[in-house]
Amino acid sequence: MKETKYHVYINSEERRLLISSLNDLRNKLIDEGRYTDLVDEVLIKFANAKIKKIKVVSKCP
Repeated sequence: MKETKYHVYINSEERRLLISSLNDLRNKLIDEGRYTDLVDEVLIKFANAKIKKIKVVSKCP
């Protein structure tokens, strides 16, 4: 079965906030003695994701 891929478009501030929040969650789980495997995977994916500049066109009346 083919895995579905999703594309998320965020700006640099949102990317920084997302990575920071995931890192805070990871640190909290470590303090509680819980597993961090899933958070680590998502954190690595976002940290290593390609940065692609796109042009956003808004059509306001």
